[in-house]
Amino acid sequence: MIKVLVVDDSAFMRKKLTEILESDPNIKVVATARDGEDAIRKAEEYMPDVITLDINMPRMDGLTALKILMQKKIAPVVMVSSLTQEGAEITLKALEMGAFDFVPKPGGTISLDIDRVKEDIIEKVKAAATSSRKFVTEKDTARKFTAKVSKKEQDLAKQNGQKSFKAIVIGISTGGPKTIMDVLPSLPADLNACVFLIQHMPPTFTAQYAKRLNENCQIEVVEASAGMKVEKSKCYVGKGGYHLTLYGNNVENLRIRLTQKPEHRFMPSVDVCMMSVLEKFGENTIGVLMTGMGDDGADAMVKIRQRGGITIAESEETAIVFGMPKEAILRGGADYVLPSYKIAEKLVELVEQE
Repeated sequence: MIKVLVVDDSAFMRKKLTEILESDPNIKVVATARDGEDAIRKAEEYMPDVITLDINMPRMDGLTALKILMQKKIAPVVMVSSLTQEGAEITLKALEMGAFDFVPKPGGTISLDIDRVKEDIIEKVKAAATSSRKFVTEKDTARKFTAKVSKKEQDLAKQNGQKSFKAIVIGISTGGPKTIMDVLPSLPADLNACVFLIQHMPPTFTAQYAKRLNENCQIEVVEASAGMKVEKSKCYVGKGGYHLTLYGNNVENLRIRLTQKPEHRFMPSVDVCMMSVLEKFGENTIGVLMTGMGDDGADAMVKIRQRGGITIAESEETAIVFGMPKEAILRGGADYVLPSYKIAEKLVELVEQE
């Protein structure tokens, strides 16, 4: 039985979240709390397996409570946050601080239709309870990057070595905002490859996510937009609510297409993006599948290998949820199985290979 502490300043939300969680026979809400101070007291008293935590609360807000809970290492925390722009920024900060994952509230802080994300809440609480890496804080993240290179230096680097460039597609989900910091910031400004990052995330979150990544990376990181030209030494973050695909006759004139077809549980989908990139880059495609629930991207990793491309799956050693990379490995879709902190070095090596 998974014991859960529900934290929210709204009595209605505490009641609804309790009903949703206890609809699963393997979950029991052992206590509820109305603010951060109450949450810390109840966490120490009941020692739950998972804590769901609201952000906007009186007396002590969610971020302050999260910091203390992470220090105490009582239980993994799933944030239940607003879908607003401000909510996205704070939620991303919470993930960097050590929150396991998040569930966006549809319809605002007091969500009258929270039942729409019922399955998502249950799935993420279960994943948090069973993860072998429940506590990953900012201090655990190996950020091996230098100061961001100036635009002038980047343009100069792009002018050097005009050989055809490769494409890297990274698929990542639960635990992604923390784990990706082991990879993207370590890629050099003159990387002879374009990078596509597919992170399962709502539409209102991906622009802020790309902005935060860009502040910490040597390559330029942008949220993908329709018609955007594909260039090397640049990372395109899949826009929430759309699949990221490519169109164009050759590598030198490729552009981004955003589409909502085919229907898929995830938009953006790793499988859809990887297959589109593989169609354009062929054996010059490098697929990477990292932490996350489910199997999105596993089939495409197999196809990349079959077409002569190279694939990397994150190892169980560092994967917060060893779901997506495990599926790729089991299906024969991984040339290399590496911990997150070794992936950037391998990518640079593969990009430089003729």
